[in-house]
Amino acid sequence: MKKLFLISLLFAAIGTNAQSEKYVAAMKKNLDLMDSAKTTADFQNVSNAFERIGDAEKTQWLPYYYAGLALTRAGWTDQKLDKDANAEKIKALCDKAEVLDKNAEICTIRNMAATQQMLVDPQTRWQTSGMEASAALQKGMQLDPNNPRLYYLQGMSMFNTPEQFGGGKDKAKPLFAKSVELFKKQEHKPLYPNWGQDQAEQMLAKCQ
Repeated sequence: MKKLFLISLLFAAIGTNAQSEKYVAAMKKNLDLMDSAKTTADFQNVSNAFERIGDAEKTQWLPYYYAGLALTRAGWTDQKLDKDANAEKIKALCDKAEVLDKNAEICTIRNMAATQQMLVDPQTRWQTSGMEASAALQKGMQLDPNNPRLYYLQGMSMFNTPEQFGGGKDKAKPLFAKSVELFKKQEHKPLYPNWGQDQAEQMLAKCQ
């Protein structure tokens, strides 16, 4: 009986390892595709692929996170994209991710989705989408005050806010500096987000 139990444990371990290897390979493949994506269709296809991985795995939040990240990149690059429809899809992916884990990285995606909605019409949307974007950053700071991407996004918001409304380069500079500092200290984990350092360094240089 004991021998049968040990054999079953061995096969279970082999099965789990095989599934893990398949998951890692699929994730790496689609991360490479996202890095090389250029068109909205490219980003949407990658997003769909990540979502399928998440639906198949059922316990991993990262596929849904990257599915959302791919769509935020489409939102930044395609001026003709329906930003509201795109943002609602991103938020739905964040909802899926947060069923599995609530963390600061997901908050960065929520911030970008809401920011893209606000930029459609800043004068009328800053009290709705703008507040939503700010709330996402605040929640992220509560979850992980050492996340460098939060400071980068906060710096971008401050950089693009006119000085007469409390923004500008001088207000953004310490946020970008903090972001760069935290990026240099951050320990990278396989498959985990690692974007933002180059952008933060470039923005810090613009504030000098």
